[in-house]
Amino acid sequence: HKKIVSLILRDLDQLKEGAALRVPLAELGNTKENVRSALNRATRSAKRIVATATDEDYLYVWNVGKLA
Repeated sequence: HKKIVSLILRDLDQLKEGAALRVPLAELGNTKENVRSALNRATRSAKRIVATATDEDYLYVWNVGKLA
């Protein structure tokens, strides 16, 4: 899941404010829970705040802000 998390973080840097990434669950290469946990660790380390949500087919990720 390290590769997918790196790609998500890179893509988040390109997003306009208020936009969300839509990642197909089938392309995660791991469970959505493991990817969300890894993403949480990576964003805390980078002092970033992101939000996530899922439905039956997709993981949605968007920027909320940065920690001071």
